Amino acid sequence: MANRQALRELQTRLADRLQIARTQGVAPSWLAVEAGGNNYLFPMAQAGEIFPAVVTQSVPYTQSWFLGVANLRGGLFGVVDMASYVTGLPLAVKTEMARKESRLVTLNSALEVNCALLIDRLAGLRNQEAFVDFSAKASDAPAYFGNQYIDQSGAVWQEINLQLLAQQANFLTIGA
Repeated sequence: MANRQALRELQTRLADRLQIARTQGVAPSWLAVEAGGNNYLFPMAQAGEIFPAVVTQSVPYTQSWFLGVANLRGGLFGVVDMASYVTGLPLAVKTEMARKESRLVTLNSALEVNCALLIDRLAGLRNQEAFVDFSAKASDAPAYFGNQYIDQSGAVWQEINLQLLAQQANFLTIGA
């Protein structure tokens, strides 16, 4: 019951911040999420809707990070475990509490890929002012990685270019 209340409060705060940003003409730059113990920033223009995690229909002979397909608002979406895809590590076993906090973030329909990324937790909206420092991506980083940002508490946030992610051959090739 407390989790539902906390979720409602988070959604209310996000809605309030979006409304303030619209009226002041300042739009948040990123949707901040956590997955596999890492912090990620999804550009708002590239992210789609956010859904509670749902049961997926598994698809045989696919990559371990591809969880299956899910019906989201009447559309069929492939579901990718964000942490497993980025790190290449096997899927982590999640507690009941962790599963309740998990969300599916769809890619913006303009990217023309019916995909949802499974993340562990929403962390809110962020704009440039939320960070005290940044560094360009490392030369050996994946093409879809953007800058790394450091917030006021010292936490590192990795920007993920969802458009470039959706164009990666290995992301589009789910067959094992």
